[in-house]
Formats: sequence, structure tokens, C-alpha cells
Amino acid sequence: MIIRICEDIKLSNKEQNCCKKTSIGGQALIEGIMMRGPEKSMMAVRNPEGEIVLEEISFPGGNRPKILKLPLVRGIFNFIDSMRSGYKALMRSAEIAMPEESDKPQTEEEKKKDSALIGLAAGIGGVLGVLLSVGLFIYLPSLLYRLIENWFPSLAELSDGTRQFIRSAFEGGLRIILMVCYMGAMCLVKDVRRTFEYHGAEHKTIFCYEAGLELTVENIKKQKRFHPRCGTSFMILMLIVGIVIGMFITVDNPFLRTGIKLALLPVTVGIGYELIKFCGRHDNILTRIIAAPGMLLQRITVHEPDEKMIECAIAAMTAVIPENKEADKF
Repeated sequence: MIIRICEDIKLSNKEQNCCKKTSIGGQALIEGIMMRGPEKSMMAVRNPEGEIVLEEISFPGGNRPKILKLPLVRGIFNFIDSMRSGYKALMRSAEIAMPEESDKPQTEEEKKKDSALIGLAAGIGGVLGVLLSVGLFIYLPSLLYRLIENWFPSLAELSDGTRQFIRSAFEGGLRIILMVCYMGAMCLVKDVRRTFEYHGAEHKTIFCYEAGLELTVENIKKQKRFHPRCGTSFMILMLIVGIVIGMFITVDNPFLRTGIKLALLPVTVGIGYELIKFCGRHDNILTRIIAAPGMLLQRITVHEPDEKMIECAIAAMTAVIPENKEADKF
């Protein structure tokens, strides 16, 4: 399977040898897609009437000081900006695709009150989500390994280097399994699966643009749906980088170990970001191996889109393509 995925990456790069690689990236939304170009970010979402609503999304990253654009450092701030803008676009897409219906007209004061309550609920939900993620993906693997060592005392008698390697590999492997299971379970939810289909429309549209073809539904349908610079690949790379970093953490206490890993999260994000950029700019056996886990996971998070989804992707993509064709060169 890994060999086949590496061959797919090699083939897709060969198909684009005479074409550009664009810096334009995107994100699947609720019944729509956001595309981020070098000059602006636009979202295209279908409303209940079937019309495509096109709106610009602010993306503050372009005005950063040069020091924040240095390798390793830039990945941290790009990740933060992407999370903020992505969440904003996701919430806005929900408002467009699923507007609230109310028989009773609201005053401006009532609307502000409802908006504040929604914001408070979203904030509480976000905090609980972070706590759950930390507990499930960081603390739980550390705790389980500690329990396994108690059940098998021979593990504690291994050399420090061997023990750290086994522990980090166990914790990282369990995190990857948990994430794959979570993503797989999400596919069972109809609305989430549709979002994954929009994800496929985003990838195919970017491939079509990079190939220098006209952005039509028929041309986009023929493109591959797995892209080596996908955010899914970034997620799996961060977990793999976390395994390597975990080998240098000698603390056994699950709480302290969790705290240290959280403190080192910016390092993990920075390295993962640079690996994604490296894979996007080069095509060799090393980059195909690095990209392979992400391409494998995309078989869960990227699905074939329908024509209406592709039309949304075309609308968002067309809106962010700069007049200067060199401005979006990767």
C-alpha cells in the first residue's frame, strides 16, 4: 500500500513537471470551500436555495514582521492564523448553509444577546474540546504505557535509550491509531462525509489549476484527489515528529510528560510545517516516503465530490487567483 501511494505521488508530480506549483491552499467548509491565495481568501458556500454565496475572509498573516517568517518560526504562526481563519470561515459557512429559522422577528438587542450566548457556548465548547484532546491524545497514551510497565517489570530493566524508544513509539503509535479511528468514525456522519467530499473538490481544483488546465467541472473531475500538501498530511506528520521528540523526554510521570509535550508543541508544529513545504518543493524518494503516511490518511478524509461541490471550488479558486501569475508560485 505504501509503495503504491509513493508511486501515486511520483506520478502526480511527473504529470505537473511542466506546470507550476501554487501556494494557493484551501479548506473544506459546511456546504462550501475556502481558498486562500497570496492576496486574499475567499469562501464559496451554497445556501438552501442552491445559490453560491461568495465572501472574503480576512487572513492576518501577511503583515507579520520578517522574523516571524523565518523557517520553523513561520509554521507556528501560519498554523495559528489558519486555525483562526478556518474556524471563522467554518462558522460563517454554517450560517449561510443552515440559516436559523424564526417566526418571531428579533430586535438588534436580542440579536446581540443571542450572538453573545452563541459565542460563550462556542468558547466553552472549545475549551472542553482542547481538554478532551489533551487527555485523549497526550495524557492517555503516557498513562497506559506507565500501566504496561507496571504489568511487565522487564520493560523498566531495559537500557534508557531502548526504553525511551519503545515508550515514544508506543505513545505515538497509539495517538495515530486513535486519530485514524476518530476520522473513520466521522465518515459515518452524513454532514461530515459531505465536508470530506468538498475536501476532494478542493484538492482536484488545485491540481487542475497547477496543471494549467481551464477550471471546468469536466477537467477537475479527471484530477487526483490526494494532495501531498494537504492539512491531513500535516496532522500525521506532527504525530510522527512527536514520536521522535518524545524519545528525548526522559520524564516518566504522565502529568509532567504531558506538560512537557504541550510546551514542545510549537517545535512539533514548526518542524511539521517545514516538512510539508519540503515535500511540496521536491520530488525524490525521501519526500515520497515522508508524504506517504499523509496520503494514506487522506483516503479517509478526502472523498470524490459531485459536480455542485466542484462548482463551489471553482468559484472560490477563481476569486483568489492573482493577476500576476508568478505571485502564487509555491
